[in-house]
Amino acid sequence: MDYTRDLVRFCSDLSYDKLPAEATHKAKLCVLDYVANVYGSLELDATRGVIEFVKSLGGPREATALGCGFKTGLQNAAFINGTTAEAIEAQDGLRFGGNHPVCAVVPAALALAESRGRDGKELIAALVAGYEMANRSAAAVHPFHTLSGFLPTGTCGTFGAAIAASRLMGHGFDEMLNAAGIAGYIVPMSMAEQLMGGYTVKIVQGGQAASVGIMAAGLAGKGVTGSPHVLEGTALKGGFTQITVKQEPRPERITDKLGERYSIMDIYFKPYTACRHTHGAAQATMELMKEKKLNAAGIESVTVSTYAISALAVGKGVPDGGSFVSAQFSIPYVVAVCLLDGMLGPGQLTERRIADPTVIALSKKVTVQPDDELNKLYPDKTASRIEILMKSGERLVKQVDIPKGDPRDPMEAGDIAEKVRFFAGNRNRKKTDRVIDAVMELDRAKNVRDLVALI
Repeated sequence: MDYTRDLVRFCSDLSYDKLPAEATHKAKLCVLDYVANVYGSLELDATRGVIEFVKSLGGPREATALGCGFKTGLQNAAFINGTTAEAIEAQDGLRFGGNHPVCAVVPAALALAESRGRDGKELIAALVAGYEMANRSAAAVHPFHTLSGFLPTGTCGTFGAAIAASRLMGHGFDEMLNAAGIAGYIVPMSMAEQLMGGYTVKIVQGGQAASVGIMAAGLAGKGVTGSPHVLEGTALKGGFTQITVKQEPRPERITDKLGERYSIMDIYFKPYTACRHTHGAAQATMELMKEKKLNAAGIESVTVSTYAISALAVGKGVPDGGSFVSAQFSIPYVVAVCLLDGMLGPGQLTERRIADPTVIALSKKVTVQPDDELNKLYPDKTASRIEILMKSGERLVKQVDIPKGDPRDPMEAGDIAEKVRFFAGNRNRKKTDRVIDAVMELDRAKNVRDLVALI
């Protein structure tokens, strides 16, 4: 089967005028949510370090480092903007791919659209195509790609970035197919070890994928060729899906219902700045707090029951001296800080908050355990149940089966707009509202540069 060729052909033929209204609306929501993540990520020290270094490299003034006040080369801008899409860990995602396409696709597409002066409709079409490429390649290797040691945001995101960039460079099918093939050859390794170890380099995976995707598309435009079977591979056993999973891949997912349903419609959004596997516990905690005023000092213990992958991936606490990455991937930390602060945003990821003795003490009262019944619901439902035992003997229980932001319980435009305002912090509110309006009217934009200038 020519899975790669068929998918690229679809992405090449895709046009704004043929897209259903729901897909164009969802693309605008993805951009709006992206802006929130950029604003929130700029509050982190590690993000500022990345920006300072990339800025020091210099380069032509081709594209904007969003929210940073300067322009740089295409790849450097995409690297920065992909990092800020990723760092705060509130980015969009695909449940059945385990990936976060926004971190690679949107930065690459925005850099090209800005530099080439493309209009909003061209950008939207490129984004939808890029999401198709990133999401379908991720679905073909999920969940064994991650279990084999890779992060699909960086690996599969590179394919999506290459396709989005190739479209905005004005490429035809042949060049776009080569862009995909080249992307598979220069794709970053994106080691899951870095995330699980809590190392802050994890935040650059989207930026690296966006940058490499632009390189792949640019090389294709100059006549460099890549394998037309890059995703499924051949008898040589060197295809992406063949070499990045220890178990059998599912290449048929690359074209499953292609054209019947756009994968962007399956994207979820996050209300909290933490791994999606923590969101059931976070939401259950927040809902209990709304139902009953809780005094953290009166808590004896907290038990979180969840599905097996969640318990394995985010069931541990934050180690001494742990980073904000460790905190983002820790149910004990997330539950503790939600109980104490009543929120989970950029402010809960500062080094000072993570090291707060009160947070640490409460997090040590949180136990995470896999639950057979909840595990049976997975992956259809990512359910978690929290049980709080008060020192008075009272037990408080709440279960969330489908966390907020899932397409079945969606975050609508108003919800994401509020997220933008929250993550924008002390930025000028009127300007922030202008950004929100501009994104929601993206299909009317004659030049994407006007939107970029606002952000």
